[in-house]
Amino acid sequence: MSPLVSIIMGSTSDLPVMEKAAQFLDDMEIPFEMNALSAHRTPAEVEAFAREAEGRGLKVIIAAAGMAAALPGVIAANTTLPVIGVPIKGMLDGLDALLSIVQMPPGIPVATVGVNGAQNAAVLACEMLALTDSTLATRMTAYKQGLAGKIVKANAALAEVTYRFKTN
Repeated sequence: MSPLVSIIMGSTSDLPVMEKAAQFLDDMEIPFEMNALSAHRTPAEVEAFAREAEGRGLKVIIAAAGMAAALPGVIAANTTLPVIGVPIKGMLDGLDALLSIVQMPPGIPVATVGVNGAQNAAVLACEMLALTDSTLATRMTAYKQGLAGKIVKANAALAEVTYRFKTN
């Protein structure tokens, strides 16, 4: 089984956030790989990874980074595959990483999710893959319907909560 998605993080300290992406991809039965690569500490390896990604059969790359957050941009600069950036909360509550990832120059886009938004990165990757995979599209439809069901249940539970002046 060859991976379709690659989850890359600047260091294993990002794993507690990124395992949410891994779990979602696993639940959706999407083959993926996980590696640590650093744009600053292993720049040659990052560039080689990005240049070889498409040839290895990858379709989407999820790249997490905190602080200077260069990793997603460096990967995007060296591949034509879609790159989804996940800013990791750290200094300034992750705002520094978010701004570093989202502010890419023209022609080098990085789709960016919210700070620590690894699960949304995996959902977006899955939606991209579902464009050409009807089985995966069906799984995504079921997932989204499940989200709606959770809100319906929440409203039913809220209906049971009573206050003197609550009208519903």
